[in-house]
Amino acid sequence: MKKPIAVLDLGTNTFHLLIAELNEDRSINEIFVEKKHVKLGEGGITEARIAEVAFNRGLEAMQDFKRVIDQYDVTEVYGTGTAALRTAANGQNFVDQVKALTGIGIDIIDGDKEASLIYRGVSKAVEIRGNAVIMDIGGGSVEFIFCDEKNVQFKKSYPIGAARLMALFHKSDPINADDISALHTHLEEQLADLKKNLFLYKPETLIGSAGAFETFADLAIRKYGLRDRDSESGYRIERTQLQSVINDILLSTHDQRAADDKISPVRVDMIVTAAVLTSYILSHAGVRNVMLSTYALKEGLLYEKLD
Repeated sequence: MKKPIAVLDLGTNTFHLLIAELNEDRSINEIFVEKKHVKLGEGGITEARIAEVAFNRGLEAMQDFKRVIDQYDVTEVYGTGTAALRTAANGQNFVDQVKALTGIGIDIIDGDKEASLIYRGVSKAVEIRGNAVIMDIGGGSVEFIFCDEKNVQFKKSYPIGAARLMALFHKSDPINADDISALHTHLEEQLADLKKNLFLYKPETLIGSAGAFETFADLAIRKYGLRDRDSESGYRIERTQLQSVINDILLSTHDQRAADDKISPVRVDMIVTAAVLTSYILSHAGVRNVMLSTYALKEGLLYEKLD
């Protein structure tokens, strides 16, 4: 008899728990899904540490997850930690305390492994046609994966996550031209090799992986009333629609975003720097199509373990 497994993705902003099994057709049968907006990077991400308050929030979230895992009688549990844990001086201490409190082992993975798992998850959610670039905006890092329907051509993780950029550059409300200009200068420095790869691989499609792209898509759907499903786990939006939604975000105030039910509380301010970053990529990439995959790292980890 098939037994479900639990996978955990401990991100800089959000901790995810997925308990699932594979169906006969290799699709995911989700038994339980939950996310907690832990904001592990809050108060310490630019100092490469997890602040005490965030540290304790993370431990509480993991203990809650452990109770759920036990309720479902799951014995196989796999967890990954990404940017916040791999860059924080006290990241391993957090992992050790999670193990002591819950018995759950967390594997702190590097950016290359993170990108590989994201690709695995995304490729199960959308049909990749021709050259594409997957973009996954986390709180601490952003992964870019150049690929086609058969192979990964190039992948790399960059330390330019939305929480990190927000702490460094989002000083005005609404964000002003000076903040955007400073952020662009930073991106020019950080993404010099990415621009070379955009020219080399010439992706025709940008695939946004979960996170901020889910917010962009929800706002575009509300504004334009269109939802072109590619699968149960992915869909398409027009490039012009995405850029229009980004422009709306950049003109909005904190209070306007906080009152918008399409923007989750954890993204009220981070969505602004995510929007600047995405607009920057659109301006340098000659992509004609934009897709969203609701699958990302945790689904990639699930497929890796179940396969």
